[in-house]
Amino acid sequence: MGGGGVDGAIHRAGGPKIMEECKKIRKNEYPNGLPTGKAVMTTGGKLDARFVIHTVGPIWKGGELGEEEKLSEAYKSSLKLAQSKGLRSISFPSISTGAYGFPVDIASELAIKTVANYLKKHDGFNEVRFVVFSEYDYSVYRNTLDKLSIEGEWASKSLK
Repeated sequence: MGGGGVDGAIHRAGGPKIMEECKKIRKNEYPNGLPTGKAVMTTGGKLDARFVIHTVGPIWKGGELGEEEKLSEAYKSSLKLAQSKGLRSISFPSISTGAYGFPVDIASELAIKTVANYLKKHDGFNEVRFVVFSEYDYSVYRNTLDKLSIEGEWASKSLK
């Protein structure tokens, strides 16, 4: 909680309220930490976002330990939670591709396919964004969208 990468950036920008809520969730619901693939929600603190959905992606260990399924589950559980709370938009970082070492090319394909499949089966979202850290990551996500040929209205403005 509140370490490095995207998580640390959210906690630094959002202020102490997010950490307070995370500590309550951990104490009351997940004393051993949030399991990989699960998602919880806090307020956005000082962020422009009203809420933050926290999820844990898998650490990449070569792809033989179910990492792809766990990463897909992190996206699905986040989408389910957002939808259950009536949210109409959600933004995702490139989960697990930083310190957790998940190859961005594999992660981008899983992320895009998981989100696209979820949106085909569930109404309610007006916007889903993928927010990436670098030009390289942007080019990988852009190429993945093009390769999958699933770019529609929901995806056309997601990677700007």
